[in-house]
Amino acid sequence: MSFVFQAEVRSDLGKGASRRLRQADQVPAIVYGAGKEALSITVDHKKMILAQEKPEFYESVLTLVINGEEVNVKVKAIQRHPVRYKLIHLDFVRV
Repeated sequence: MSFVFQAEVRSDLGKGASRRLRQADQVPAIVYGAGKEALSITVDHKKMILAQEKPEFYESVLTLVINGEEVNVKVKAIQRHPVRYKLIHLDFVRV
């Protein structure tokens, strides 16, 4: 099973910006590794919630489409809200 997600680069960083993203049903995330510079992005919360319910999400290589460029990544870390069924932040590592 392959997972492909649309992502957008975010330039507005910080706690307030992340809160605004979460209220807009987006999840702040970061992509790092492979000797390249870290990239702050946003992904759709609903699509991530549905995908992370499948065990393959954690084991397989995911594809993020960032500004038209496909980046192959694996999930490194997921931060979840302690009470609500929401994602707070995602970390992806390039493969």
